[in-house]
Amino acid sequence: MTKPMRKGAEEARSQLPELLTAAQRGRQTIITRHGRPVAILAPISEQPQASPQRSLLPLAGTGRGLYGRDSRAALRRLRDEWNR
Repeated sequence: MTKPMRKGAEEARSQLPELLTAAQRGRQTIITRHGRPVAILAPISEQPQASPQRSLLPLAGTGRGLYGRDSRAALRRLRDEWNR
């Protein structure tokens, strides 16, 4: 396999059709933001075959009590964790 290409986010956005063609041909592209890798564009054939979730019903629930008394503080903590 060839070494993945690296593209900045803006460059990748402007070259998306070419990058998609490269992915069809088996080439991976690492997309960076401010020099840090944030995503990879890879051929779909390289992804594990997982059975798709057919329904969201098994995930349904009220969420009552999930965040404690202060849901805003809980969401703030989650956002901080996600943005690390």
